[in-house]
Amino acid sequence: METMTMAQHFLLSAKARTLSIRAIYKAGEEKAYEQFRSIRWASTNGQAVCPRCGCVDTYEITTRRRFKCAACHHQFSVTSGTIFHSRKMGFTDLLAAIALFVNAVKGMSALQMSRDLDCQYKTAFVLCHKLREAMANETAGFTLDGEVEIDGAYFGGSIKPQNRKEDRIDRRLKEHQTGTRRVVIGLRQRAGRTLTFVRNFEHEGVQIARDLVASASTVFADEATHWDVLEAFFPTERINHSEAYSEGHGKHTNWVESFFSRLRRMVAGQHHGVSPKYLAAYASNAAWCEDHRRRDNGCNAVALVGNAMLSPVSRSWCGYWQK
Repeated sequence: METMTMAQHFLLSAKARTLSIRAIYKAGEEKAYEQFRSIRWASTNGQAVCPRCGCVDTYEITTRRRFKCAACHHQFSVTSGTIFHSRKMGFTDLLAAIALFVNAVKGMSALQMSRDLDCQYKTAFVLCHKLREAMANETAGFTLDGEVEIDGAYFGGSIKPQNRKEDRIDRRLKEHQTGTRRVVIGLRQRAGRTLTFVRNFEHEGVQIARDLVASASTVFADEATHWDVLEAFFPTERINHSEAYSEGHGKHTNWVESFFSRLRRMVAGQHHGVSPKYLAAYASNAAWCEDHRRRDNGCNAVALVGNAMLSPVSRSWCGYWQK
């Protein structure tokens, strides 16, 4: 008698696990330093390049892990001019933090990171947001084409109801809103990348689509009336979610809904609420995890290190606690 076997999920397979925290700490600080160096200067096989003038003729100050440019005499380190500029954390801890961050496919709270690395909450908070900024930079300037799904989901702004029924208010009324409710607009190219934007109203996604989606692309949207405008600019397919989630033949918005599902679990399950100030960062985090969900954690860690090395000094998080 034949039996049917279900295919194993990728995250349950050994192929998904190519990097471990144990291996990082076993290799030691020097190995982690060489990893950062080889990723930043991959084109020169780890040979330092001056970030100020671009000269490859440099001297290495081994006792301080710094370099001096022979042309402009500028001294710099492997993290100078990057998002990790002025870092104080060791390279082993930094690489371990990145590994922990990419392993958390539904997000990692700063409190959990501070406990895992035995560092201050403030250090973990800024580090996590720097990593989210590096993730967002990966899709900066991207445009979408082919088949693109668009949708929006609202976050925040809820008011906890009073205990006694007679004391409760109608939380749907405008005068009872907190002013912190925002919509995350997601545009996802099928077999491509996910772009996210935080706005006050979902209909603002129409202009975003016009700016970032190629005119010949097919746009998939739900039954919301504000998406009707898209039909004037793109071949458009609509799905009425009150009747079905998918009508077959590719007529659905399941891919972008999958991103929103991950973001909701991230906000509700890990962070227990996100303020509008940081919502865009968490949306970028969820989009990056969703786009790379089929890549092993070792490749994800190396990719995130590369994004961080390519990202300039953060203007939002450099000296954050000093305002």
